[in-house]
Amino acid sequence: MYWAANMKKFLFLTTCCFCFEHIAVSTVHAQASAAHTPSDKKKDSRRQKKDAAKPRNRDEAIDVTERRKVSGTGMMVRHTVAQTVSSLSHSYIEMQSPTSTIESLIATLPGVVSTSEGPLTTSFSTIHIRGMGQAEIGMTFEGMPAANPFTYSTYTPSLVDSQNMGQVNVMQGSVDINSPTYNATGAEISATIRGPADHHHVYVAGSGGSYGTNKDFIRYDTGEIGHTGAYAFASGSYSRGDMWRGVGDIERWHVDSALTKKWARGSESKVIFGWTKASQGEWLYPSLANWKTYGMKYGLSDQYSPGATHYVGLNGKNTGAVYGTLKNHFSFGNGLSLDAQAYSVEFHGPYYYGATVPVKNGFVGAESYSSLDDYKNLPGYSSSSKTLTTAEVSNWYTLSSGLLLTGHWKHKFNTLSLTYWYSYAQEAAQMRFYPVNGSGQWSGNALTANGGIPVSEDNENGLQQLNSFAVDDKMSFLNGRLTLDGGIRMAMVNRQYTQDLPKLVGANYKTVKNVFVPAPQVLINYNFNPHHQIYVNGTTGYHLPASLSSQLASYSRTTGKAESAPLIDYKPEYMITEELGYRYSGLLMANVAGFHYNVTNHQVSAESYVAGSTSTITQLINAGGMEAFGVQAEIATHPWHHVSAYASGQYLRTKNGNNLAYSGDYLRTKGKEEVGAPRYSGSLGLTYNDGTWFGNFTLTYTGSQYATLMNDQRLPGYITANLGVGRNLPKIGHVTPKIKLNLVNMGDEHYLSSTYGYTAAATTQKGILGTTIKGSAPTYVIGSPFVAMGTISADF
Repeated sequence: MYWAANMKKFLFLTTCCFCFEHIAVSTVHAQASAAHTPSDKKKDSRRQKKDAAKPRNRDEAIDVTERRKVSGTGMMVRHTVAQTVSSLSHSYIEMQSPTSTIESLIATLPGVVSTSEGPLTTSFSTIHIRGMGQAEIGMTFEGMPAANPFTYSTYTPSLVDSQNMGQVNVMQGSVDINSPTYNATGAEISATIRGPADHHHVYVAGSGGSYGTNKDFIRYDTGEIGHTGAYAFASGSYSRGDMWRGVGDIERWHVDSALTKKWARGSESKVIFGWTKASQGEWLYPSLANWKTYGMKYGLSDQYSPGATHYVGLNGKNTGAVYGTLKNHFSFGNGLSLDAQAYSVEFHGPYYYGATVPVKNGFVGAESYSSLDDYKNLPGYSSSSKTLTTAEVSNWYTLSSGLLLTGHWKHKFNTLSLTYWYSYAQEAAQMRFYPVNGSGQWSGNALTANGGIPVSEDNENGLQQLNSFAVDDKMSFLNGRLTLDGGIRMAMVNRQYTQDLPKLVGANYKTVKNVFVPAPQVLINYNFNPHHQIYVNGTTGYHLPASLSSQLASYSRTTGKAESAPLIDYKPEYMITEELGYRYSGLLMANVAGFHYNVTNHQVSAESYVAGSTSTITQLINAGGMEAFGVQAEIATHPWHHVSAYASGQYLRTKNGNNLAYSGDYLRTKGKEEVGAPRYSGSLGLTYNDGTWFGNFTLTYTGSQYATLMNDQRLPGYITANLGVGRNLPKIGHVTPKIKLNLVNMGDEHYLSSTYGYTAAATTQKGILGTTIKGSAPTYVIGSPFVAMGTISADF
């Protein structure tokens, strides 16, 4: 295999270089030692004894701490905050597949419904937590907002390599009051990067497996730079794979880096930077009928004919991301401290899709055209066809920058925190159509009509400014056993959109919305003793309406009519949650929590394919009120004879509170269950690690879940199992090699993992007022097939 041969050469050359380096360094040290006087040797001996008493590096110190706070070998981390939180540590993450994403890793945690689309993906994933959809879940990475600031899509494959993940946390029922998110109705995912090591260190790894998947990774830790107290690391990776269903391929280049500097006791600065460039074919998402017909083979085709919009050459995503943040923590003494963080995050396309465009009598925005410009000379034109096959290219970008300041004052039993967050975000998207010739190739000039007007359905610009203030006061009593915490955050948001298409004027061209949202919370925690804790909380969260479709309509190139309509009543989704939980930390670790929440202005994003295209259009639906209650549990053991176990589960019951206004009538959705909210879900884990051999097995169950608001179509439940095994090999000089094998979906389960595009109803319905309402088919995500990935790595 080409990648394997190159990886072997790379590892061999790297090993030789570092062996020679260490030989040279050893020679220099030997010569210096020979020149020492006896008194020098005595000093060296005393210095060596002092050094031996110190921890050798930061990773070792973290490992000792982690053993006290982590159970299930990294599948459960101890928390004491009066909110339900589940976490994965690096010791668990490093046992998983090297191409894992944050969404695929957290699938074992209680309340989380998330699976992998394949051995390698660069696009965003679908996820639910306690019935809340992806757009309602906050996502932060190293304290900065990591989702698209307008659509709330999470591009986690662009954030960090799994080898560099420090810890991933899921707050299932609430949001940190200081978190820089404005879409987190009632759940938040946060992740951290594994910081620089205290010593000079190089790590290289090469992986390969099913469907031509391979990943090459290298990380360099500088150790202390001079005697500055600064430490840094930089890493790079290249991943490639075939689309496992249909045809096409995937490529990803990624860089992570960080620099830390300690200024004084309790004061530190961090600079973190990341860069990603990726490309892949478009995943196609089947309806239930398509799934029954094509099964796991539903995907792009390598055969082109006029009108074949599923042709691989017309469908793909070229994505990229650049982010950077400067984090500072300053301790001033007398209980005063300040956290100050500046950040900037950019995501960009383009995406491209197969599409057909009317040759005659079509529309650009609200303006009709009699025919495309010079249509008889366009590539692919045929007088026998009313449409022209094209590549629909959407060039887009989003940029989000901000400043987050949090001041703390701790005095006796009281800690007061004040937070200010300013965020500026902008986005733009421009759609163009390029004619396709008889061989399926496209290039040259975009289609125009009416004397040079580009044919387009989207020419949008978005701008948003946010000012958020938070006040939190925490009081501690009974020698710290009882804590009372109350706070409120208030967000003021200005968001505006323009859709610059012909004959769109007034409110159809530009819209400006201003929103003020207060979100109070109360947290109470009581520790009976160091092992037993109970907590209760009442929290609120909000979610600003997502994307252009919430404020402006989109218009069909075929009919000139609106394909989606903006929200009539533009209000943020708002959620009130109550939790009662119990934690135990002793012989094992356990957390049980009961919860209840109410949502108003509940927003559901209905996504469907545009006629004659592989692109989708989003219709935001205000489903009114929604209520849910349930219980979740998590338990993990400490290692016993090198074996530790883990189990988690959740029972969830949801109920919609209103009939849905739809097509001039009302659908009978009151009392129906929420989409994407299985009643039962859970997972089991078993880990072995004796320092030489290691392994981890997980089994995950997800119950059936509805895909329509009318509950007339659902996807069935499924069970998947993953396994990771490996061995730390004997040292070769200064090189510590390791081998690892990961098996994903061991049983080769063929299943639909989640719903991609929800609809109001799958079948024809009779409205309350008597109107016949036509149904539309939901679309689904196909879960990953069986995948085997082998990895060889080495530490220098």
